[in-house]
Amino acid sequence: MVDVADKLAYFQAITGLEDPDLCTEILQAHGWDLELAISSFTSTNNNNDADNNVPSTTTAAAADVGSSDMESSSSVSRDLFDRPDSGAGVVAAAAPGLAWKLITLPFSVISGSLGLISGAVGLGLWAAGGILSYSLGMVGLGPSAGRNGEPSARLVSVSAAAREAMDFVLVFEREYGSRRPNFVTEGFMDALQRSRNAYKLLFVYLHSPDHQDTPLFCERTLCSEVFTAFVNENFVAWGGSIRASEGFKMSNSLKASRYPFCAVVMPATNQRIALLQQIEGPKSPEEMLMILQRVLEESAPVLVAARLESEERRNNMRLREEQDAAYRAALEADQVKLLYN
Repeated sequence: MVDVADKLAYFQAITGLEDPDLCTEILQAHGWDLELAISSFTSTNNNNDADNNVPSTTTAAAADVGSSDMESSSSVSRDLFDRPDSGAGVVAAAAPGLAWKLITLPFSVISGSLGLISGAVGLGLWAAGGILSYSLGMVGLGPSAGRNGEPSARLVSVSAAAREAMDFVLVFEREYGSRRPNFVTEGFMDALQRSRNAYKLLFVYLHSPDHQDTPLFCERTLCSEVFTAFVNENFVAWGGSIRASEGFKMSNSLKASRYPFCAVVMPATNQRIALLQQIEGPKSPEEMLMILQRVLEESAPVLVAARLESEERRNNMRLREEQDAAYRAALEADQVKLLYN
């Protein structure tokens, strides 16, 4: 995942906030969870008007409840202090004598020990049962397995953005078939990080289901064999529907004004999202290939430099680790010599 500076820069780029201190406070309030902070920011802005229209009857109701509670508590206090024999009644219930306590002490000790032993045995059986149930569920057996042997619940929680990406891919395949760009089933920020790690550009497609040009563009361009092979080989592809939360936010961030909408982006050196190319309106496969090929040629020096820099860092780190290991081995050998001399 991206580091703190990257998260701050991406949060500013997507939300449009310029104040870095305010963005830092928002991210810190959400534990530096970028997707949660963006979702909370957008939902808060949408609900401000509704919050201002909340009637003030709640305060009055709270006041009524508070006054009734005070009256009830005061009445209880009066009952307690007005009954002089209440304390006497409590004192009258005398505790068992000392001799009886001494007689029953061994039985109490034995009973408590048996309780501790049974509790420990029960805890062990519960833990063993949980491990067995989990193992059976992993192999498709047991109560957690579905009808086809698939687990009925996911073992790993999926973020809202990743769930939207999965839904987009499923709907796209159902409508246009399986020959398509390999859209990653994760959020936009994770896809951007994936492209950084792979030293590739990120191809973005924003899907508008209601636009009249969308079906033909998807069938004839996005799903064409030549275009699909070119994108899958040279790009990391991410797609989202503008009906979904993250797709809508990305349409605002990329300032999409016409559909079908495609873009090519990459993490910039100034820790912001660099928009290299945007393609609006229907295009043929040949036009799309020509545009993407030109973007690749222009961005090749940057990608090559990033790859070489990363390889150099890895080589330097490996060299330091080897030097440290050799130093520790020599130090241990010297200590052994001193010990036996």
